[in-house]
Amino acid sequence: MRDIFSDLAAPVLSDEDPTRRAQIQMKRPLPKRFYKDVSVEQSDAGFQILLDGRPVKTPMKSALLLPTAAAAEIVAEEWRSQGEEINPAKMPATRLANTAIDGIAREIDAVAEDIVSFAGTDLLCYRAEHPERLTALQARHWDPVLFWAADNVGARFILAAGVMHQEQPEEALSAYRRALSDHHQPLALAALHTITTLTGSALLALAFAKRRIDAEAAWAAAHVDEDFNIEQWGSDAEAEARRKARWIEMKTAADLFHSLSA
Repeated sequence: MRDIFSDLAAPVLSDEDPTRRAQIQMKRPLPKRFYKDVSVEQSDAGFQILLDGRPVKTPMKSALLLPTAAAAEIVAEEWRSQGEEINPAKMPATRLANTAIDGIAREIDAVAEDIVSFAGTDLLCYRAEHPERLTALQARHWDPVLFWAADNVGARFILAAGVMHQEQPEEALSAYRRALSDHHQPLALAALHTITTLTGSALLALAFAKRRIDAEAAWAAAHVDEDFNIEQWGSDAEAEARRKARWIEMKTAADLFHSLSA
C-alpha cells in the first residue's frame, strides 16, 4: 500500500494549528485514491484498517491499530469518505491515531505531565476584572467546572485577576494528576491533549473525560472571552474559518475518546 501519511502528512502533522496544516497541504499535490474497499478487521493486537484487504501503516511504519471497533470505524470512515484524491488534512481521526501510536505511546508519561502542566496555568483560573457582563459569563461557564474539580477530584485551584501568573498548589496538581491517570492510554491521552490545547484548559478536558460536561459545553466555555469580543466588535471570515477548523479537531478528539468505551 502506498504510504500516504508518510509521504504527505508528516510535515502537516508538525503544525498544531489545523488551519495552518490545511494551508500547507493545499500547496502539495494530492495523491489519487488507489483503493475501493475500506474495512475493519480484528486482530490479537486490536482493530486494524484495511484498504482492499491490505493494512494501513502509520508514518513510522507501525500498524494502524485501534483499541476498539468503534474507534476503528471512525478512522475507517475517513478513508471511505475520500473522493478521487486523498486529502490527509481532512482526516483528523487518522492523524490523531497516528500521533497516539507513533508518538504518545513512546512518551506517554511526558504527555500526561504536559496536560498536568496546563492545569498549572489553566484558562479557568484567570478572570477578567471588568466589564461586569464578561465576569458574569466567565463565572457561569467556569465556576461549575472548578467546583466539580474541588468536590469530586480534590483539586482546589486558586483564581487570579487578569493575566498575572498564579502558582497553583501542588496538592491541586497532584489530585488532577491522579484523576488523569484513569486515562493513561495512548489514544485517550492523545484526545485529551488535543482538547486541552484547543481549549487552553486541562480542567475542561478532565471534566469532559469524566462526563461532567460534553464537547459542546467545553468548547463554549473555552470561547467565553472570544464570543464576548465578537458581540462587541464583530468577527471576520478568517477567524471564523480558523475556529471552524479547530472545532472539527475538537469534535474528532471527543468522538474518539468516547469510542474507547463504546
